[in-house]
Amino acid sequence: MGRNEGDDMPTSQIMYPCMQCADIFFLKADVCQLGLDQRKVNVLAKEYCDKIGREDKPVVISHHMLSGLKKGQTKMSKSDPDSAIFMEDTRKDVERKIRSAYCEEGVVAENPILDYCSSIIFPAHGRLSVTSKTGETKVYMSYDEVKTDYEACNLHPGDLKTAVASAINDLLQPVRDHFANDPYAKKLLTQIKKWQDEMRAAKK
Repeated sequence: MGRNEGDDMPTSQIMYPCMQCADIFFLKADVCQLGLDQRKVNVLAKEYCDKIGREDKPVVISHHMLSGLKKGQTKMSKSDPDSAIFMEDTRKDVERKIRSAYCEEGVVAENPILDYCSSIIFPAHGRLSVTSKTGETKVYMSYDEVKTDYEACNLHPGDLKTAVASAINDLLQPVRDHFANDPYAKKLLTQIKKWQDEMRAAKK
């Protein structure tokens, strides 16, 4: 898993990839969707299928890793709730997280807000409407347009963040509606939040 044969490593680092791989088969997953940083687990699963003569290998879908919302975070972290947007986040959660996210004016590199534009908003919506504090609205039809204006400091971080938060909330609203209106989904979400609270309390 990216190490040399002579390297010293804890037993947990040897077992963890095996456990990740085992998940695929215990869940009987037909499709395995993981980030690019986990692609070696998918390779391990396919190699295991070869060894046991299994023909119906899981389909691998590797996706781009979104940047964490804080400065210098190359990817989101489940252990830091404010570094990422989660499917169960409320509208206010999304607005708060995006508002406090790193987004230096004129800087495109390692900018999580622009990463969200490029990887989520434009593929899903195909456009982004930004209203400035002066009340003027501009509709961007491509990520390149946003990038060009942002690099030229013609697009203020505050205005961009407001637009991005709104666009993400539009995408998440059907998910919120499902968990609010479906009895089974609502019960499941309540149980998951209970476990999360217990885990946070145990860490204190």
